[in-house]
Amino acid sequence: MAMILVHRLDGAPFYLNAELVETVEATPDTVIVLVNGHKYIVRESAEEVISRILNYRRFLLAGTPLNLTETMLQER
Repeated sequence: MAMILVHRLDGAPFYLNAELVETVEATPDTVIVLVNGHKYIVRESAEEVISRILNYRRFLLAGTPLNLTETMLQER
């Protein structure tokens, strides 16, 4: 699963494909730009988005099972 949980500015949660993230900017809102050019403004800080992407990639490299539902709930 290549998805990370983030929230729109109105608080609505959605899952974003971490493999498609090209840039994360703090402008001061956090803007996530995907490789296809789509932009998303989210409530999380740029640091938090980057942390979630890195945690996802660590999970892939570790090759160990992870309860993704529990992890996603902890990110809220």
